[in-house]
Amino acid sequence: MSVHRKAAPDGAESNLSRLRPPYASVLDLIGQTPIVELTKFDTGKCRLFIKLESQNPGGSIKDRIALSMIAAAEKAGQLKPGGTIVEATAGNTGLGLAQVGIPKGYRIILVVPDKMSREKIQHLRALGAEVRMTRSDVGKGHPEYYQDMAEKIAAELPGAFYANQFANPANPLAHETTTGPEIFTQLNGDVDAVVVGVGSGGTLTGVGRFFAKASPKTEMVLADPVGSVLAPLIKTGKMEEAGSWTVEGIGEDFVPPNADLSLVKKAYSITDKQSMLAVRDLLSKEGILAGSSSGTLLSAALRYCREQTSPKRVVTLVCDSGNKYLSKVFDDFWLAEQGLAEREQHGDLRDLVMRTYRTGDTVWVGPDESLLNAYGRMRRSDVSQLPVLDNGRLVGIVDESDILAKVDGPYDGRWDRFNAPVLTAMTSTLHTLQASQTLDALLPVFDRNEVAIVFDGDEFIGLITRIDLINHLRRRAK
Repeated sequence: MSVHRKAAPDGAESNLSRLRPPYASVLDLIGQTPIVELTKFDTGKCRLFIKLESQNPGGSIKDRIALSMIAAAEKAGQLKPGGTIVEATAGNTGLGLAQVGIPKGYRIILVVPDKMSREKIQHLRALGAEVRMTRSDVGKGHPEYYQDMAEKIAAELPGAFYANQFANPANPLAHETTTGPEIFTQLNGDVDAVVVGVGSGGTLTGVGRFFAKASPKTEMVLADPVGSVLAPLIKTGKMEEAGSWTVEGIGEDFVPPNADLSLVKKAYSITDKQSMLAVRDLLSKEGILAGSSSGTLLSAALRYCREQTSPKRVVTLVCDSGNKYLSKVFDDFWLAEQGLAEREQHGDLRDLVMRTYRTGDTVWVGPDESLLNAYGRMRRSDVSQLPVLDNGRLVGIVDESDILAKVDGPYDGRWDRFNAPVLTAMTSTLHTLQASQTLDALLPVFDRNEVAIVFDGDEFIGLITRIDLINHLRRRAK
């Protein structure tokens, strides 16, 4: 009996060519990431390619070095069964170490600067890593500097291995033996420039060493956040005082031992705003969801491409997935709060209302809704008070203390109290301000422990809290 095979739909055969039999472990998926050509950007005479390191199982390029550093430590006897791995990390190296180390039975302790995204911290803890948060506003030598703190923890903990990505030779080795050769093979050996960032220096040094041997024509280009000391050092030969930057994972206030800056042929300093706009463009134009450091790399790569007078093939990286930054880079309000988004300024109270009712961004509650609804909305939106609107008209304000005063009491009947309508707990005596007033009008309101309620004539605009004022003053101080 003959068996007739149903014809595959057009294109199905080529799609199936990317499929492989099941892997033994998710760790077998580390590396061999795809490269995509970017065609929706102005790249001048050049062709620009981007390697999707976000496709690693931990969502970042750091999976490669985690695998390499743990294997090297095991081979050298530095890491024994049941041991502890300690690391200072912006999040991704920690994720990689947890991804590789926890299934092997290792305890993972990670020291993370407090500017890192909420998604990274949640991911780390969900994997089972122990996260110690520390300050991001202090430099090397300070007891709360994340690298110094990690080193101290490892020194005091018996059997602990300090991974130290900044000086561990297994870090650049991972890129010299995997990332570099993959790029070379995927682009058929024709690569004119590779644009990278420096966090620990492993990618720059490892990829740079590989191309120095395999393709001497290939230039290593550094993308560095404004505020980092690395690009200015390459350009001037002088070590400047470090500033601050918002981009996570790249840029340094010192030269990591693993960073061989002699490999760099050209360096660009990229502002936070340029980085954020670039990575959002990458999503909207090419459909690639990438993290903030990828925006720095893309911005530098585009500048490099547009400066060239002859055609070149340039490659850069999606260092990690944008899923880790949904509450930051891809949140319009966060960008506005950081001063990283274009926003019309009026010189009055309108500049401080971040979420206006006029644009539909105000989080509010109706007077007939339950206090449980109001509480849930506060929790989800990370606010402590809500305007109460009835058919678009402001009729009150309800805050945490109003809800607590209403629901507190005996256990019996508590659920009924949570289901009581908002109008039974809200404050309906309201003091309002006009949008045209200046910042001076806020202090008397805050002295009364009230939130500022802003109107434009008879139209409700939104609320201003103490945090909004502090954030406005911080932005203006820059």
